[in-house]
Amino acid sequence: MSAPVGDIGLIGLAVMGQNLILNMNDKGFTVVAYNRTTSKVDDFLANEAKGTKVQGAHSIQELCAKLKRPRKIILLVKAGPAVDSFIQQLEPYLEKGDIVIDGGNSHYPDSIRRTKELEAKGLLFVGSGVSGGEEGARHGPSLMPGGSTAAWPAIKDIFQKTAAQVNGEPCCDWVGETGSGHYVKMVHNGIEYGDMQLIAEAYDILKRGLGIHESEIADIFTTWNKGVLDSFLIEITANILKFNDDDGEPLVTKILDKAGQKGTGKWTAIAALDAGTAVTLIGEAVFARCLSAIKEERVRASKVINGPQREPFRGDKQQFIDDLEQALYASKIISYTQGFMLMRETAKELNWNLNYAGIARMWRGGCIIKSVFLGDITSAYEKNKDLESLLFDNFFNKAVHKAQPGWRRVIAQACLWGIPTPAFSTALAFFDGYRSEVVPANLLQAQRDYFGAHTFRVVSGKENARLPKDRDIHINWTGRGGNVSASSYSA
Repeated sequence: MSAPVGDIGLIGLAVMGQNLILNMNDKGFTVVAYNRTTSKVDDFLANEAKGTKVQGAHSIQELCAKLKRPRKIILLVKAGPAVDSFIQQLEPYLEKGDIVIDGGNSHYPDSIRRTKELEAKGLLFVGSGVSGGEEGARHGPSLMPGGSTAAWPAIKDIFQKTAAQVNGEPCCDWVGETGSGHYVKMVHNGIEYGDMQLIAEAYDILKRGLGIHESEIADIFTTWNKGVLDSFLIEITANILKFNDDDGEPLVTKILDKAGQKGTGKWTAIAALDAGTAVTLIGEAVFARCLSAIKEERVRASKVINGPQREPFRGDKQQFIDDLEQALYASKIISYTQGFMLMRETAKELNWNLNYAGIARMWRGGCIIKSVFLGDITSAYEKNKDLESLLFDNFFNKAVHKAQPGWRRVIAQACLWGIPTPAFSTALAFFDGYRSEVVPANLLQAQRDYFGAHTFRVVSGKENARLPKDRDIHINWTGRGGNVSASSYSA
């Protein structure tokens, strides 16, 4: 057999796989393509890849034989058992130092496990988030690789040249250890859920609240896209709202209001609960999709449950629209604040060394949540890599304070109209909770101790003989209970 020519191999010739191969080919790399249904390899070489340097392989053995050492193989297959199956098929033909890269939407615990399993066999594993859809894969996605750190020098050039570029910088950098690449992609997808829900709520307020037609709402979003909200999702929202069906009616008004989900937003919410981090906006975005799914029940409820009489808006319409822009901006700041807080907490727990400025930089282009706003987050973490919260950064602190009056007016008005704003409202509730020196958790802890002897700690300076300092305390609230506590304070 002739000498290996492939710089990298790719398994999985669905649309994402084909587009990523063509992208890498355009950047000067020789890619070896393989698919379980080998006829797809021949079809791809005869059509989309015709005239390129792309090589085909009709077996796992041939794929590995055509690759230069260390071999680098990307799996773009369905997350779950299929990934493990292909890894098992590859192993007999791999040698020490070869690299397996999972580019699917795998759950990060699987990537943690696969990193450990392959490293124990002398192989390297990379779990990489890939965002940007079909267009991103073809012209430059956001790539979030993590796993075996020793793999990064071997794949860095391919990944960074294949990724989207913003101001001459690649939207790709090494994320961190074991499952961190897929973890960051999971949080990215959760933030995407939040962004989309906020935009949907803004649309609802403009349509049902102000009674504005889709064509005019499209113009409002187009204007917003020239300011602080400049982003891919705002841009496509304007395009969607302008798109009319053959009868001239906005196509969006004919789409059933039942939103689907693939689970990554749910994973983020579950991870937040496991970490004890208040990622409330992403959680509400997931629940909003769940509520949308019970369409038939909502239809029945609409006929028997009455809300407030919706009166026409009598205030300054343009001022309200400007307020809504600020409400959307402030809520978005809260969502990203929560997302980065979650990543920090998990990194601490799993001993990952995450580069937060690098993560924000990766998201500036090529992905669904790309926006000008992410450049500001990059700057915040470049100034202070240990930043606890975006709300402590001077830029975002000023932005939220500027937005606060309009943010409150919008939510109050939506409440009076009876228009649901779960994402807007939870963002403001988090903001008010986060800035509160004292919250009513003292009462919660007293209740827990009353019914379950779960103990509490006393406020510094309020200690006495009955309430000693720095100890878990249980009180016999009724005189009928005992003095033995059920658990520690943190239970």
